[in-house]
Amino acid sequence: MDKYLKKNKKHWDEVTPVHEKSGYDVKGFKAGGCTLKPIEVEEMGNVKGKSLLHLQCHFGLDTLSWARRGAKATGVDFSDKAIELAQKLSQETGVKANFICSDIYELPKILNKKFDIVFTSYGVLCWLKDLNKWAEIINRFLKPGGYFYIAEQHPFANIFNNEPGAKKLEVTVPYFHNPEPLEWAPGNDYADPTFASTCGTYEWMHPIGEIVDALIGAGLKIEFLHEFPFVCYKAMPFMIQDKDGNWRLKGDPLPLTFSIKATK
Repeated sequence: MDKYLKKNKKHWDEVTPVHEKSGYDVKGFKAGGCTLKPIEVEEMGNVKGKSLLHLQCHFGLDTLSWARRGAKATGVDFSDKAIELAQKLSQETGVKANFICSDIYELPKILNKKFDIVFTSYGVLCWLKDLNKWAEIINRFLKPGGYFYIAEQHPFANIFNNEPGAKKLEVTVPYFHNPEPLEWAPGNDYADPTFASTCGTYEWMHPIGEIVDALIGAGLKIEFLHEFPFVCYKAMPFMIQDKDGNWRLKGDPLPLTFSIKATK
């Protein structure tokens, strides 16, 4: 495990218990709720009876939500604490799903199965240093005729200052990928601003072209690339919440979310 992965894993192990208590609607899920967003539900459609692999699943609420919709779901995450919590929630709710603790780059060494769907969403790509290898792994686990789907914050939106004191769009990080990651100092957690993490993180930027090219390069066919002027959480402090609960910039000037469907 390299130093970047080790530090990031330490961070996610630390914040998982925090996320169980705040920022994620665990109580609502236990009561029968669904944590999936309308974009992925509408664009993926009926998953009943289909095998689904969820990469970077955190503690499994979306994995279990797909299982509630009839998918035969498997979630993967590199955090021991997250996978332990996912397994606990599966047992408590009676919603069946498999969970595997693994860095996704190591997953082919321990999982020998193919799926109808490979899925990932929201806040995942910045933790990956090599998208070409990521796309190859997606292709590795897809059945012929299966598809990959991602819904994610748009990379262009990630270049702007999102610190609590930010009042306008101000570029603070580069849009283009650099093999050396951005290093972030410990700070307050996005799900619970009252919790101060003790561990910093490393992240990588990936422009939209790199994401598409990686999937094409792995042999997948892009069915669509959609862009949206809203995001499902308050990514910048001066955003405005709409009637659907999404967050926007005044006048909708920028893409804030994207989705891709690619088939094998």
